[in-house]
Amino acid sequence: MNEPDHTQKEQSVENADRTGKSITEEAFYISKIPDDIFEKMQGKSYKADCTVPREDLRYLHVLHMGFDGQTKEGELVVNKAIAEDVLAIFRQLYEAEYPIEKVRLVDEYDADDEASMSDNNSSAFNFRFISHTTKISKHGLGMAVDINTLYNPYVKTVNGKLSIEPANAEAYVDRSGDFPHKIDHNDLCYKLFTRYGFTWGGDWTHSKDYQHFEKD
Repeated sequence: MNEPDHTQKEQSVENADRTGKSITEEAFYISKIPDDIFEKMQGKSYKADCTVPREDLRYLHVLHMGFDGQTKEGELVVNKAIAEDVLAIFRQLYEAEYPIEKVRLVDEYDADDEASMSDNNSSAFNFRFISHTTKISKHGLGMAVDINTLYNPYVKTVNGKLSIEPANAEAYVDRSGDFPHKIDHNDLCYKLFTRYGFTWGGDWTHSKDYQHFEKD
């Protein structure tokens, strides 16, 4: 797995410090998809059959508080319709020192959802159709965000058998107890996303997607 090149972004943070602007002001931003990022997305999150125009997507650079208590840089691609809201949510999460372990483009995992989730990576856009349909998923439209995925798995009973995604999240399926990084109705992440009009997958009836926030 190749780590993203953060040289330019780190320089931006350093420049903000020198000019007296807050790091938050400089480090949280939205742009059209840069050419180098779009190139990395090819054949991964932006697949050959992708029907979402590049112009409908936006690149977000954010800061987040890592599990080690240190400031980390993060990258997301989302639909332009939710870009401002997602940026505002991540800014507020960072200011509240809400811990998010990783915020990397799913392309760093070759757009493999299981690999990304099992590494507890928080991400957004990944073009795909809903299984056995021609309907594009919310992630495929860039209209959904997953947070701290290992601790907040997707759970569904299929043919009488419990399906857990990621597969290594079995310890976090039981939501009756308290544990670190659990998203529930009392969690700040839930409160912020729903305040901005997102729906939480943990409220679904036929399956539960505790990591997932989406918008119509």
